[in-house]
Amino acid sequence: MATSLHISGVQAFHSTFSKTSFSFQPLGTQQRLDFAVPLVSVPALRATLKVPSESRDLRISCQGGNANILELCETENQGFEELANQLTCVMKFGGSSVASAERMREVADLICSFPEERPVIVLSAMGKTTNNLLLAGEKAVSCGVSNVFDLKELDFVRSLHLRTVDELGVDGGLISKHLDELEQLLKGIAMMKEMTPRTKDYLVSFGECMSTRIFAAYLNKIGVKARQYDAFDIGFITTDDFTNADILEATYPALAKRLYDDWNSDPAIPIVTGFLGKGWRTCAVTTLGRGGSDLTATTIGKALGLREIQVWKDVDGVLTCDPNIHQHATPVPYLTFDEAAELAYFGAQVLHPQSMRPAREADIPVRVKNSYNPKAPGTVITRSRDMSKAVLTSIVLKRNVTMLDIVSTRMLGQYGFLAKVFSTFEDLGISVDVVATSEVSISLTLDPSKLWSRELIQQASIGYKDVCHCLDA
Repeated sequence: MATSLHISGVQAFHSTFSKTSFSFQPLGTQQRLDFAVPLVSVPALRATLKVPSESRDLRISCQGGNANILELCETENQGFEELANQLTCVMKFGGSSVASAERMREVADLICSFPEERPVIVLSAMGKTTNNLLLAGEKAVSCGVSNVFDLKELDFVRSLHLRTVDELGVDGGLISKHLDELEQLLKGIAMMKEMTPRTKDYLVSFGECMSTRIFAAYLNKIGVKARQYDAFDIGFITTDDFTNADILEATYPALAKRLYDDWNSDPAIPIVTGFLGKGWRTCAVTTLGRGGSDLTATTIGKALGLREIQVWKDVDGVLTCDPNIHQHATPVPYLTFDEAAELAYFGAQVLHPQSMRPAREADIPVRVKNSYNPKAPGTVITRSRDMSKAVLTSIVLKRNVTMLDIVSTRMLGQYGFLAKVFSTFEDLGISVDVVATSEVSISLTLDPSKLWSRELIQQASIGYKDVCHCLDA
């Protein structure tokens, strides 16, 4: 965030100010702002204030419209040169962007085409790896231990990664341990004849762990210094809701400390696994849900206070509609965080529904770009935009929606009806999408991402009967 500084009649545009540079303290009805200025970057300010040449930094306090110089510092704060070498943005690449050795080369070239950037890279698993890992796990439940090695899904994952390592010319030992552990895990699933949510999260984590190791090794091979990180080892702390965990606030300071400490001691581009975390109670590997790598990227952006978050996909941005349905869909150039979150939640596949929250809280722009067509302008998502010409932003389609009608003739003139209905949903852990009400009925749609079992539907039916019974009583 660039800042214009006004002191003693001097205005100096200072590009190194960021939110993390300021300390804000409310004092009753007054407001106070303390911050530091690296004077090497503002020569006019040094001359106007007659600051000695040996002083590098200036601490300033602003209160009630008055600015006071607190002290001159020689070494405590970072100089302009140090700030200029800090990490600048997040670049997240999805599975299709790193689906093969050739695609990894193209992504590496794309990253190198921005020499002014010092990015944090977030990678998804290669291509269809996650889907094949899940299918392998499901088949292992009933295939028998002796048949695990012959599962075609396991063979797909193994062949894809070994072929990629070979084509890129990097050390195959980077992933051999993971492939062996993957096979042992599938044998364990076959032996137990079940795959719990906790096991499922550990199973799918192998995709990101291998893709990031391969990509980091390739960057180092071509002379771009990189360092691989597993998200669950660097501070991504989550709830223990396996397959759909939430990120906890402790994640942000933990991430900032680890990544900045490593960068300051030995600068190297961080290559971070997407959509993984560590449960705060179990310390087991968790996942943020499908598409959660976007959330990983925005969380890192907020934690480090970076300038921009870039999400590289296989489309030219957020489109006006699904291109598989309408061939003439066009990119939407600008969106607000609220619009993007709404579109994602109601069916748009480009972004994860929860990914906008960290970016909105930190007010960091999110840019959606096409890794297959880097010259396309993409979509920029910010807090606000010009709505004067916006009639319709985009149309999204959500399939397999379950609609439920609840009718009670005793609802007329009653109070507490909605409270009783939604307490039933809370007890059953059911997420409600859209609600419409009349005097005697409620129509609502239920989240189609949930797997509706016969037992759950029966429970829900009993719950609704109980609600109506209470209202009739």
